Formats: sequence, C-alpha cells, structure tokens
Amino acid sequence: MPTTALEFDPQPGVPHTLNPALRRILAPNPSPMTFRGTNTYLLGTRGIAVIDPGPDDAAHQGAILNALTPGQRITHIFVTHAHRDHSPLARPLAEATGAPVLAFGDSQAGRSPVMARLAAAGTLGGGEGVDTAFQPDRALADDEIVSGEDWALRALWTPGHFGNHMCFATDDAIFTGDLVMGWASSLVSPPDGDAAAFVASCKRLLGLSPAILHPGHGAPVWKPEDRLTWLIENRAAREAAILAELTKDAADAPTLARAIYRDIPAKLLPAATRNVLAHLIDLSERGEVAPHGALDAGSVFTRRPAKDPK
Repeated sequence: MPTTALEFDPQPGVPHTLNPALRRILAPNPSPMTFRGTNTYLLGTRGIAVIDPGPDDAAHQGAILNALTPGQRITHIFVTHAHRDHSPLARPLAEATGAPVLAFGDSQAGRSPVMARLAAAGTLGGGEGVDTAFQPDRALADDEIVSGEDWALRALWTPGHFGNHMCFATDDAIFTGDLVMGWASSLVSPPDGDAAAFVASCKRLLGLSPAILHPGHGAPVWKPEDRLTWLIENRAAREAAILAELTKDAADAPTLARAIYRDIPAKLLPAATRNVLAHLIDLSERGEVAPHGALDAGSVFTRRPAKDPK
C-alpha cells in the first residue's frame, strides 16, 4: 500500500526494496528541513547507479556499500543538487568505488542572470546548506540520457530549489530531489533558489505525466499530477497574498512572512521569509513591485500601480 507522509519512518541504513531494480537507503540526518533524512537510491541489478549519496557520513557510506550483493558494483553516482544533505558523500563514494560523479554542474551552476547578479553583489544572504566544494566529474546537459547495464536515466535540468538542480527520469518514474516532495513544499532561497524557475520546473514535470515520483526526502509521491498541480497553485496563492499585503502598505520580506505564514512553527519562519524574498525578486523582475533602493535581503517593497491596458 502507498505510504503517507506521516507514516514514512524507515530505519536509517537499511535498504528498502521499491521494485526489483530499485532500493532506497535513508541517511541518518533527520531535521525540520530534511524530514526523516535524505533518501539515497540504488538503481539497477548489476551495475548500480547511486542517486543522491547524501551527507558526508561514514556510516551511510558503509550502508550503501554493504547493500551491494555479489556481482554488483557502483558504476555511476548522480547528484540532484549541491546541498550538504545530498552531495558531500559523492566524492568519498567515488574514491571508494571508482565511479564518476554526474550532475548539472558545481554549486553556482544554473543561476539565472538576475540571481547571478544578486549573488555577486553579496547583500542578498542565502546560501543555506550549500556544498560549495561540490564539483562533478562530468557535467550533464539538459535532456541527456545516461545508460547503465540495465537502466537508463534522462537528466532534466529543473532549477528552482537550487540552480544546479536536476531530476532524473526512468521509465514512468522521476527522482525529484528537493524539487517535489510529498511531506512539505520546497525551500526557495535566493540566490540559489528562484521562484519563477521553481514554477517552470514543476510545470515541466507535470507535462511529462510520470506515474510516480521518488523525492529526496519522504515517501514516494503516488499522485504526481495532484502534487505538482498543488505546488504550482500554492506558489500562485503565495504571490497573490504578497501582492494583497503590499496593496495595504510597503513592507519587507520578514514583515510579509509574518503576515502570510500564520500557521507554521516559529522556527520555520526564517525559511518562509526566504520564500517570500524569492517571490519579491520575481515580482520585481516582472515590474509588479519595486524595492526602495538597491535590492537586498532587507529591502522594503512597494506595489507598483497596475498598468493601463491601453
């Protein structure tokens, strides 16, 4: 039976068989942002592709290697994005197995021009949990297909949660990293996170009509269309709420987050504030709001008057 978000509570380090060619191993790194921990996937029956090796944890690396059965070896290591709960173990695992690390690029790859500009200015903040040392052995192109002995993965560049974020599709399933999860929506924190790119990436996956999503945290998503539609609509609702608040008065991201995110624990309010800032940057780029002075993490924003349809 499908597992709901709250029922998902596997034992870290113990391989769980999802189908004859796919296993999942939970890393021992639970937190408010990682839920039970990071999901590491082992795809294949002989030559194994590891998807998201996880944090630099010797016990987790041991669990991955111990999951290999006679005749199996790790041939490829795929990383969805360069956050410290997904990518740091890639290099030690590569050194232990000889397998190459494959990803879109380093921790700064894939940023939009506006995010690259804001990152260079150094006043935006962000950078939560970034694995700045991450460097793949091979950079994957969008839509590139990588094949193993009995599997093939299509690399999908899906920025939004992170500039170098990739999902990996195989048959009717997609490994979604932190773009799509069933237990929570994703953190979108500039300059690594990008609100406009997040929505575009969700729409791209929706157009692929997958049967199941395997996220970086939490249980499989058994109704991808419903979840992706909800994520897109949720972002639209947050944007509308921000504009409604700015109709009342000018405000900064923390003030807007407190007004809009009324039902979340106080410890998650900083993350909510970063989400709001991502929306404000997008709205500013579209000319719907304007910062007072140079745009930075503390900017106060004003809603621009609606354009005359004439």
